[in-house]
Amino acid sequence: MHLQEILDTIKLISKTTVAEEAYQIDEKGKWPENSLRALQKAGLGGLVVAKEFGGQGQGLLGLARACEILGEVSGSAALCYGMHCVGAAVIGAKATKQQQEDFLKPIAAGEHLTTLALSEPGTGAHFYFPQTQLLALSENEFLLNGSKSFVTNGSKADSYVISTAGVDPEAAREEFSCFVLENTTSGLQWGPEWHGLGMRGNSSRSLLLNDIKVPAQNLLGDVGDQLWYVFQVVAPYFLTAMSGTYLGIAQAAFNEARQHLLERSYRHSGATIGQNNIMQHRLGMLWCKIERTRQLLYHATREGDIGDPAAVLPILASKAEVGHCCVDVVNEAMTIMGGIAYSQNSRMDVLLRDARAAHVMSPTTDILYTWLGRALLEQPILDS
Repeated sequence: MHLQEILDTIKLISKTTVAEEAYQIDEKGKWPENSLRALQKAGLGGLVVAKEFGGQGQGLLGLARACEILGEVSGSAALCYGMHCVGAAVIGAKATKQQQEDFLKPIAAGEHLTTLALSEPGTGAHFYFPQTQLLALSENEFLLNGSKSFVTNGSKADSYVISTAGVDPEAAREEFSCFVLENTTSGLQWGPEWHGLGMRGNSSRSLLLNDIKVPAQNLLGDVGDQLWYVFQVVAPYFLTAMSGTYLGIAQAAFNEARQHLLERSYRHSGATIGQNNIMQHRLGMLWCKIERTRQLLYHATREGDIGDPAAVLPILASKAEVGHCCVDVVNEAMTIMGGIAYSQNSRMDVLLRDARAAHVMSPTTDILYTWLGRALLEQPILDS
């Protein structure tokens, strides 16, 4: 499918399956299974998987726009789908023939769901310095010990991209590795179900890895080269997926505010609130905020897709700016709409809670601006 056909398909799924499931996703903390399965059935499980393996062969721009469309209806559905796509991109970056058969082709066929498991309780937002230990038992097998936190699609996915510290105890901190861990692996221990303030369908769970044996064929790339994955694959795709998701949430809040101004009227005069000059001014400002942020994201992803090294700056900036845009637009939309926007379990209630995750989802907004500043000053992005 061409990109426009893909986006039209996602819009249709969003208006039907995702919209139908959205209430339960937030109200009951339901993992968006129906939405994800519908996307897989439509051939979009392999959105970023190469066409030679049966995927759609899309890059960053396609991912951004897909998550934006989904995020406008359900932030949780967009997040879960986006993380699947990020995991697929990481697996596909240096996939061996075995990994192509075991993971990429099933992903493209809509038979396999994956995700990232990089964050850990002891490292906070610094997910790129894992403490999970990796021990080589033989040439064909490794042993994992450690724990992961905030695993999106936790316990629901068919595989997990796991980061670990280096095999050599003397290895530099940035020499860590990455594996694909299948959900059928013996010994996986999942923590409690996710009960979040927002993004409630995320199934963001902790994972305990206690003497987990993993075949060497599940190693991604070479031992110790995970830093390459972080900045060449994980960061671009993850930041893009999150930026698209939160941009969609911002657009949803704008739509709610606009519709309110069009429909709400004063009984004493019959005039709609949208005829008020101040409200017109505020809505115009919100549109500008969303559109300039959207164009930054689209520019960043287009540059990233053609392999421009300079794309790193707008990609880093996109999630930080989208985070501010999302929170600001939702807040201002609630002000425009007045007291009705503060109704519990209303659409704006959901958007407000979902939006707040934008700043704290790693890399956090503060970290991204710091990385951006370091890059502009020709300093290493990661300090010591």
